Amino acid sequence: MRALVLAAGRGERMRPLSDSTAKPLLRVAGRRLIEWQIQALVRAGIVEMVINTAHLGVQIEEALGDGRALGACIHYSREGPLAADALETLGGIVKALPRLGEQAFVVVSSDILTDFDYAQLLPAAALVDAGTIDAHLVLVENPPYHRLGDMGIRTLAQTGADPALATREEPRYTYANIGVFAPRLFCTLAPVRAKLFPWMYAAVERGRVGAQLWHGRWYNVGTPEDLAQADKIWP
Repeated sequence: MRALVLAAGRGERMRPLSDSTAKPLLRVAGRRLIEWQIQALVRAGIVEMVINTAHLGVQIEEALGDGRALGACIHYSREGPLAADALETLGGIVKALPRLGEQAFVVVSSDILTDFDYAQLLPAAALVDAGTIDAHLVLVENPPYHRLGDMGIRTLAQTGADPALATREEPRYTYANIGVFAPRLFCTLAPVRAKLFPWMYAAVERGRVGAQLWHGRWYNVGTPEDLAQADKIWP
């Protein structure tokens, strides 16, 4: 299984730090934000990965290279040299699709910190490859900055299908920026600037999206204050 690590955005809320340093390269506990994600993926056996870039993308490539120093094999999906070139999550996935292969792949943001074990996604990836579902999303309890949430979870009978599906009913949970997706979901789309939500809700409403709730540590590092706080408490 391969992974797409999202790293193209400017990180507007992280300014002015992200004006001169690519947000994924900002450090927490001595490591770059993106390195925490790469190393977690490698520990789960996911070593083939694509990183999408735009704003200050050259910095990211110079810092990470081909990934061998981190035990990974990294390729790049270049969306352009400027922040304005970034295609958002949906557009970034479509742009990177030729590099992600024909099987289910992981998508994760480079600006989160979590102790989530990505090996947990392997059963979901098997369901995606079997055609049982088209995607699987990791959800967390609604954080203070997103109290309305994105969706809920409907538990199903253990019938061999995925035991839990995402639902738009009772949006008690927030998408954790961790998911598994089938290439077939995106193969008819053009690589233009577009967000994953609300586009993804169509598949949710068709009952084609599995879900799981993560109760462990998860932080969305969005602002300089978040970065400073994370540096105090991580790992």
